[in-house]
Amino acid sequence: MFHKILIANRGEIALRILRACRELGIRAVVAHSKVDAHSLPVRLADESICIGPDDARSSYLNIPSIISAAAVTDSDAIHPGYGFLSENPAFADICRACGIVFIGPSPEAIRLMGDKAQAREIARQAGAPIIPGSEGSLKDGDQVLSLAETIGFPVMLKAASGGGGRGMRIVRDRDALAQAFATCQAEAAAAFGSSEVYLEKFLDQARHIEVQVLGDRAGTRIHLGERDCSIQRRHQKLLEESPAAAITPEARAGLQRAALALAQAVNYTSAGTVEFLVDREGGFYFIEMNTRIQVEHPVTEMLTGVDLVREQIRIAAGEPLGYRQEAIHLTGHAIECRVNAEDPDTFAPSPGRVTAWVPPGGPGVRVDSHLLAPYTIPAVYDSLVAKIIVHGRDRGEAIDRMHRALAETIIEGVKTTIPFHLRLLQDPVFRGSGFALPRLEVTL
Repeated sequence: MFHKILIANRGEIALRILRACRELGIRAVVAHSKVDAHSLPVRLADESICIGPDDARSSYLNIPSIISAAAVTDSDAIHPGYGFLSENPAFADICRACGIVFIGPSPEAIRLMGDKAQAREIARQAGAPIIPGSEGSLKDGDQVLSLAETIGFPVMLKAASGGGGRGMRIVRDRDALAQAFATCQAEAAAAFGSSEVYLEKFLDQARHIEVQVLGDRAGTRIHLGERDCSIQRRHQKLLEESPAAAITPEARAGLQRAALALAQAVNYTSAGTVEFLVDREGGFYFIEMNTRIQVEHPVTEMLTGVDLVREQIRIAAGEPLGYRQEAIHLTGHAIECRVNAEDPDTFAPSPGRVTAWVPPGGPGVRVDSHLLAPYTIPAVYDSLVAKIIVHGRDRGEAIDRMHRALAETIIEGVKTTIPFHLRLLQDPVFRGSGFALPRLEVTL
């Protein structure tokens, strides 16, 4: 097992990793930017080290600075969390070359799944259904138009190296296609350093379902059920729940088989998530694999009792899972609401000084947050400030428990998305668990 881990991230995920290290008896070093010097993860860490100024490119995305921080602190492993460098194969390569363990999958697996067009082909070969679309990256506008007309509108353009909703456009007719293609290329180049874009058929009113997988170096691979992540704004998830309420047992079993087949195809180790779209008829289609811990991982932890971050660390240290699929039991229903420092109606960012913070509690409630009071939410990072997760005996109890938990949460000084979530939880379509998405501001 490791003696010291450098946490190359911030906010609630840095705190989450730190807690897993504590329980494993591992010293934790939090690498932080200047503006995060007094954050809760830094305060609670065994050690901390500044890796640069406020902007992410000079700190949390600064590979030489992070590698140097690991060397200076004598850390033998780096946990990247999610976002930032977590799915950067070059960073994983550099860690390997420097004799530092990257807590995540191999650089080869990250590279294979990181190119979304290539991942589609791997999924197809593994037997996972894929959405009709381009076989690789698109070269020019004429090729885009020809393919879109062959598949039929609406279509979706996606950055081949992308994620998080950047470099994505839904195009409903040919007149908007050329401009959307140029915009996606520009966004992809700016966000991911590659302007390559691919195209898929856009499925209206499909559910976004993902399957959590774990794999160790001995070749054991298991799934831990699925999560429904259909409630989104601007392609960013707002609420996740498990099990998915609007799919058939046959579709659920098919999703699980396909996820494990894909993990096997790339010799996947660590925690990962295979994402699909599921249509009204129960057909499902692979869209991508996230080769990291997900923001919404606590939903699965609440159902299974498996500590996914702990398992990431154990697997990276060469330990076997020590259990197989039949040991995994999902009990009840879990929901996570992401509380962002945003206007609840427009979703415009609302950074600023938090003057009061009272998290909810009670039976079946978990809160993952790095908030303090007072605390200034920086404007230069993601707006996530807390994740509230609940567990109930069934979906109805989980919804009621979440409504109660959110209603008693106090965050003063900034706007948050809590009012949005309270409206959503009362929406009759959402509560009815039908296939239709809620009538509130949500898009896939």
